[in-house]
Amino acid sequence: MHNRNKHLNGYDLKKLKSAYKGLSSHIIQNNQKDTIDFSNPKSVLELNKALLIADYKLKYWQPTPNSLCPAVPGRADYIHHLADLLATTNNGTIPTGKEVKILDIGTGSSIIYPVIGAQEYNWDFVGTEIDRASVHQAEVNVNKNIWLKKKIKLRFQDDREKILDGIIFPEDKFDAIMCNPPFFKSREDNWTKSTKKFQNLKKGTEAPTVQNFAGLPNELWCPGGEKAFITQLIYDSQKYKKQIKWTTSLVSSKDNLKPLISVLEYHKAAQIEIIEMEQGQKKMRILAWRWE
Repeated sequence: MHNRNKHLNGYDLKKLKSAYKGLSSHIIQNNQKDTIDFSNPKSVLELNKALLIADYKLKYWQPTPNSLCPAVPGRADYIHHLADLLATTNNGTIPTGKEVKILDIGTGSSIIYPVIGAQEYNWDFVGTEIDRASVHQAEVNVNKNIWLKKKIKLRFQDDREKILDGIIFPEDKFDAIMCNPPFFKSREDNWTKSTKKFQNLKKGTEAPTVQNFAGLPNELWCPGGEKAFITQLIYDSQKYKKQIKWTTSLVSSKDNLKPLISVLEYHKAAQIEIIEMEQGQKKMRILAWRWE
C-alpha cells in the first residue's frame, strides 16, 4: 500500500467496533484472532462503513442495495497515488485545498473517491453517474454529512453511450479525472470470474456463489469491458484537453495496458504514466495521461 494510506498496517477492529457498533456482530474468530468473513457481502459492507466512520469523519454512509461496496484501503491508495501524480506537474508539491478540482467518473452511491479525497487533501469533486437511484443515494450521503456539501457536486449522465459529453461544462477546469471502469464484458463474463473468486475464498466448498463486494450491472460490466470503456475515455479526454490536466483510470487487467497505450501513443499524448498498486495479493495499476 501507499505509505500515506491510513490502512497500511491493517485493521484495528477494536477501534472500528468502538466507532461503529454495527460491526460487532460481524466479527469472527480465525486462528484465535478477530477478523470478518470476507466472503459475506454484509460483513464486507459493515467493515467498510466502520472504516469511513472511524477514519474519514462520516456520520452516515449507506450505498444503494446491491450496489458495489468499495474496499476503502484500495480506494485510498488510488487517491494517494493521484496526489503524487499531481505533484509532478506542481513543482513537486502535492496540491491541496478547494482550488483542486477532480472529476470522478461513475462515482456510485458510495461517493467513495470524493469522500477520501476531500478528507485527505481537501479537494473538491464532481461525481458523475448513469444510475438515477445511485445519484439519489449519493445525494443523501452528502446531505447527511454537512462538511461534504461544499466538497462534492453530482451530475447525472443521461446518455449511457457517453462519458464526458454533457458532463464537462464550458466553464469547467479539472486537475484530474479518475475512474474505476466496469471490468467485465457481460453478465456471463462477470459471473464466471466471480464464481472462481468466491470458490477461492471458500476453499472449494459447494456454497452458492456470492459476490462479496456486490455491484449493480452498470458498475460491473459494459460492452467490451474495461478496455472499450477506457478507449472511449481516451477519445473523450482528447476532445476536452483544454479543460483537463490529467486523465486517469484503474486498469484491472495488465493485458489491456499495451493496446490502451498504443491508442495514446498513436494520438500523440504528451505524457503517459503507469502507476503500479498492490494490496495483499491483489495487483492493480493506474493508467494516466495528459495531452498538453
